[in-house]
Amino acid sequence: MDFQHGISRFISDAPPVHYTLKVQLFSLLTKNSIEKYESGEFEAGGYNWKLVVYPSGNMCKNVKDHISLHLALVGASSLHPDMEIHVKFRLFLLDQNHDNYLVLQDALGKERRFHKMKSECGFDEFIPLKEFNDESKGYLVEDMCVFGAEVFVCKEINKGKGESLVMVKDAIGYKHLWGIDNVLSILDSECHVSKPFNAAKYQWVIKLYPKGKGIGLGSGYMSLFLALADPTTLPPDSKIYTQILLRIVDQKQSNHIVGKFNWWFSASNNENGYPRYMLPSTLTGQFVGYVLKDKCLVEAEITVLGVVDALS
Repeated sequence: MDFQHGISRFISDAPPVHYTLKVQLFSLLTKNSIEKYESGEFEAGGYNWKLVVYPSGNMCKNVKDHISLHLALVGASSLHPDMEIHVKFRLFLLDQNHDNYLVLQDALGKERRFHKMKSECGFDEFIPLKEFNDESKGYLVEDMCVFGAEVFVCKEINKGKGESLVMVKDAIGYKHLWGIDNVLSILDSECHVSKPFNAAKYQWVIKLYPKGKGIGLGSGYMSLFLALADPTTLPPDSKIYTQILLRIVDQKQSNHIVGKFNWWFSASNNENGYPRYMLPSTLTGQFVGYVLKDKCLVEAEITVLGVVDALS
């Protein structure tokens, strides 16, 4: 038995118990540009598998001058993202001259993990092509060879929860302008809320708290916030990373009052903004243009920079 790079190589008289793949005119695979051949399905340990042969080496791993031989789990994409299948396997190549098998397996009882994001693994340098093509070795005789597989499922593990973070390249900002009529009449209210509006596939509202909110409550300042219109529509494990710009428009001189921040919005953290945004006296001052004809304009610009969802 030979151990190298964590791989055990040995000779066995016993044939593979789970699957045998006989290939005739093997050289035509490469000549016909077949870089990868997948066998039919076979069952072992309650799962279906395939034997995968790379006749000129696994190009994805830049393997050259070797045959690569892999085992693939069928239907891995339908596995629950929390599930892992731990497997020990042996891959075989028949020596036709001596009627026995070259066998490769992981050394020291190592298990391989198969899951939704990893459905295939094996031995990229299963055998050098020079050795394989030498007919005196018995592996390729009259352009025919035989591969095989044994698969033993050791355990199934639930990994727990997981999530997927997708950052947005070249994110686009969405603007919404909210006109508030009868401004003077709302200054005594607790909260004034815009109609819901769409931005980056989500619905939002702008909230003006004339008497303040949070640390701004009782300070004399108005608070200005952005919120998800209906947080219950967002799954509990989802988050939206956003860049937010809130602006009360100076309709006379363009001396806008602007606040800008980044925030992770979620079902439980669905609202954020400025508790001490502006004094009511500043808003209604006669020498500024924040209120004209008893109307003010509030603008929100929303840029979604990333989204987190539960793995599915």
